Amino acid sequence: MKWAAIVFLGLILLVAAVAAIGAMLPKSHVASRTSRFRQPPQAIWDVITGPSDWRPDIRIEKLPPRDGRRTWAETDKHGNRITYESVEETPARRLVTRIADPKLPFGGAWTQEIVPDQNGCVVTITENGEVYNPIFRFMSRFVFGYYGTIDAYLKALHAKFGETGEREG
Repeated sequence: MKWAAIVFLGLILLVAAVAAIGAMLPKSHVASRTSRFRQPPQAIWDVITGPSDWRPDIRIEKLPPRDGRRTWAETDKHGNRITYESVEETPARRLVTRIADPKLPFGGAWTQEIVPDQNGCVVTITENGEVYNPIFRFMSRFVFGYYGTIDAYLKALHAKFGETGEREG
């Protein structure tokens, strides 16, 4: 019985420490990755704004437009569902999307910029994210990392074109 109390107290202290550290971290973060593709900008654009069959662990459901903006929901392999909306679309150049669900413990936007170069194009994804819950903020910073989703997205995009990918940052 004494060991159970010690373990329980240890867990309480661990959660309190995680919450305290998370509370000291900034709510906002910026994460950015750049990758080269051997495809023209229009090919990249058509894939990132078209059907989602190229993303292996995500199921996408189109939703009715909101204030004239394209909206959709993404469900991952664990059943987690996030609603997004397109904020800005400049075909074959720039796509800005944001999380459109205020009930989540996180939010933010992705800016995808497509720049042509002599061998295809360069795609830069910048996440301007916010994590509201201090415990989730701790986990996001020290366990999951800010770059995991961007890296998985770029890897799937390269795979769609049969490329291995050249990450630059």
